[in-house]
Amino acid sequence: MSGAVDKIEVAGFRHFFQSESGPVQATSIIDLRIQAGEFVTLVGPSGCGKTTLLKAIAGFIKPSEGRIFCNGRPVTGPGRDRGVVFQELAILPWRTVRRNIGHGLDIAGTKPAERDRIVARLIDLVGLRGFEDRYPHELSGGMRQRVAVARTWAADPDVILMDEPFAAVDAMTRLTLQEELARLCATTNKTVFFITHGVEEAVFLGDRVLVMTRRPGRIKAEIAVPRRTPGGRDWESFTADPEMQAICEQVLRLVREERGATLVAGDGASVVPAA
Repeated sequence: MSGAVDKIEVAGFRHFFQSESGPVQATSIIDLRIQAGEFVTLVGPSGCGKTTLLKAIAGFIKPSEGRIFCNGRPVTGPGRDRGVVFQELAILPWRTVRRNIGHGLDIAGTKPAERDRIVARLIDLVGLRGFEDRYPHELSGGMRQRVAVARTWAADPDVILMDEPFAAVDAMTRLTLQEELARLCATTNKTVFFITHGVEEAVFLGDRVLVMTRRPGRIKAEIAVPRRTPGGRDWESFTADPEMQAICEQVLRLVREERGATLVAGDGASVVPAA
């Protein structure tokens, strides 16, 4: 991606949390660039600072050291140029699917006709046609997460930040959501920074996979994923592709060095190395 525009730049980032016994170092120094239209995934052991980094990019926390830029402008707090999808659902229970997805557009004062056009397109893209007037309690967990993703996309931020958004759903639903997200990204060409514990999820979705060390976390490796099909990715071709599986094994080895005896691979299954 030589010559591409940097959407996100993290320069000399390091963060400490305060505790009763004194400061706790969450991350070591991190430098990172994410280019326009790039899907970057981040994988690493629990507690290594992945979510801390994402929250700093989102503007929810102020870095102890270093600076973060979005579109060349310093990040000093949350902004409409960055949309966030967390593992915990943040959709409004009193709004239908249609009105949840259009919530940010209503706040922004988008004209009704334009809002309806955007919402209808996203409903199609995330596979919710026929459920437009359902309320969250009438939907499955996977459907509710699709609503959360579509609502973030509807606001048209420059960068989408996703913190393990599919971790709470069952394995089969997770595979479907991953395919739909890949298709959505291929269609909209959004810039995405995606945190996960799943090695296969990281490789399946990412154009580039970053691996973090244990706390205090730093980025120890960066692996390019060369294949991006025009219509997104699907699990059948991914699992049958020797190059993709070799990359998964490479990332797994890197993560395994940090996690010790037990780690998470693929869709969340526990893998315990032989003694």
